[in-house]
Amino acid sequence: MEKIMTDLSKSSLVAAIESNQLGFIPLFKGWSQAEIHDTPELMWSITDIPFPLFNSVLRTSLSTETTDDAIDAAIARCQSKNVPMVWWTGPSTQPSDLGARLGARGFQATEVPGMATELNSLPEKVELPESLVIKLVESDEELEIWCRVLCTALEMPDFVADAFFDFSKSVGFDPHLPYRNYLGYLKDVAVATSSLLLAAGVAGIYNVTTLKAERRKGIGTAMTAVPLVEARSIGYRVGTLHSSESGFRVYRNMGFKEYCKIIQYVWSGD
Repeated sequence: MEKIMTDLSKSSLVAAIESNQLGFIPLFKGWSQAEIHDTPELMWSITDIPFPLFNSVLRTSLSTETTDDAIDAAIARCQSKNVPMVWWTGPSTQPSDLGARLGARGFQATEVPGMATELNSLPEKVELPESLVIKLVESDEELEIWCRVLCTALEMPDFVADAFFDFSKSVGFDPHLPYRNYLGYLKDVAVATSSLLLAAGVAGIYNVTTLKAERRKGIGTAMTAVPLVEARSIGYRVGTLHSSESGFRVYRNMGFKEYCKIIQYVWSGD
């Protein structure tokens, strides 16, 4: 088990919000579709899948002299495979003008709040909306449903669901793994998803979705809280996430606070 973060200072929380996401890279290393590069200067992944999330630059610590060449090399990699990519930046990203350099090459920026909360602020037991049942995904059949609900809720194409399935299946279903997926059911119909990533000493929440017809019923709150309470039960003290615009108020009401900005720069290849 990794060392759990106990320093709850603002600087430590900011670092954890950025670093938790990097915990996906060891998992990607076991996925046959992904190529991984991991050095102190750059961390990136690339696949043949034409969706930005699977072709990401996750960490950048470059000198001003080497940055332009690194950007050009990243574009060339994606052009060779005909795939788009996303370049993530945050408070620790170097150089400080990386965003401007990416923008000059056609990357489109989206800014999201990086948020964190102390897990002892969550209730002892999560009160679920009526008829909602939340289950840990433990089989190929459940994983296939999870992928379908995720991509339907986010209006993503079927090939993205196939990629999520292949990746998550490569990770496996051991309940002690750092990455776990959850399905929410209403009257035995799957309507919601979430994921938990235990990395950088904190519990990161990802992939919180609810089908459109079932929104505004408290389901997203429950799908976020249940994995975090489970993380708390094994000693974790902090939960982190990157909030969407629609989820910001929900997370604020749960006790999450914004500590930094995470910016996603997407290059589409157009």
